[in-house]
Amino acid sequence: MSDYLIIGCGDIGFRVARELILLNHQVEATIHYEEGTKVPQSIGINTIIANFDYQEDVPELPLRGKRLFYFMPPQGGGSSDYRMLNFCRKLSPDNYPAKMVYISTSGVYGDCGDTLVTEETPLNPMTSRAKRRVSAENQLREQADKFGFELIILRVTGIYGPGRLPIAQLQKGHEVLIAEDAPRTNRIHSLDLVQICLAAMKKGENGDIFNVCDGEESSMSQYFMAVAERFDLPQPRQLSWAEAEKVMNPLTFSFLKESRRMSNQKMVEKLGIKLKCPTLQEGLRASQAISDLQIGEDNGVKKEN
Repeated sequence: MSDYLIIGCGDIGFRVARELILLNHQVEATIHYEEGTKVPQSIGINTIIANFDYQEDVPELPLRGKRLFYFMPPQGGGSSDYRMLNFCRKLSPDNYPAKMVYISTSGVYGDCGDTLVTEETPLNPMTSRAKRRVSAENQLREQADKFGFELIILRVTGIYGPGRLPIAQLQKGHEVLIAEDAPRTNRIHSLDLVQICLAAMKKGENGDIFNVCDGEESSMSQYFMAVAERFDLPQPRQLSWAEAEKVMNPLTFSFLKESRRMSNQKMVEKLGIKLKCPTLQEGLRASQAISDLQIGEDNGVKKEN
């Protein structure tokens, strides 16, 4: 029997699974397609093929007594999370987890201007993608109340880190808002998010909600410019609001309409988190070091500790 089940074994799910396996836990994880099982299986993850887009493609899941991480994002359209609905259909009085950590998004708060956002800030989802996340949170709360399992929700800001940087966008000439016009936002490095997920499972209590961010406010424009500087790429051209509305992809532009200043006080204090990358510059340095190490390994170059 596996100790942990991960729904949606992408980048963060894989990293969490790897940490658990290093601690001698058994881990199972759902994978969307058969061809995606090779790498997870290579490190000892037991894989389950499950396509949550369709009810009939979701197999019976071994949920009973498990500690469950749910990392799978909602489907691409609508205001309800139908993937979550298909997951919840697998819950029963004889088959439900002991404890569950769900990754949501800070987007559920909507546009908060200059107000400091805490876990008590009312939800105000303004986009369909944020409404899908609220739908998922509500579905899980209903099921947790019904079956009596512990539920912890992480409202995560923009994730960055190795393999998650806008290198390709910058190389293609991605444009940004004029820095002084860009709304405020927060981020979290993937290395920190992994330790936060593990801490939430260990220390979080039923009903807990945590805002997950590094506590450093900046803007999307500053982020892109910092990445360009760190990786020696051309600086992105800065646009006015009027120019950006005309030329930017509507999805990209929608992210620029919301401003959030996130507090991570509860996360740091209750979960005992000491961030590895508390600032963007430290996070980019760590990402570059990992990228350089991976390139060296790919080329057969031994890296000294």
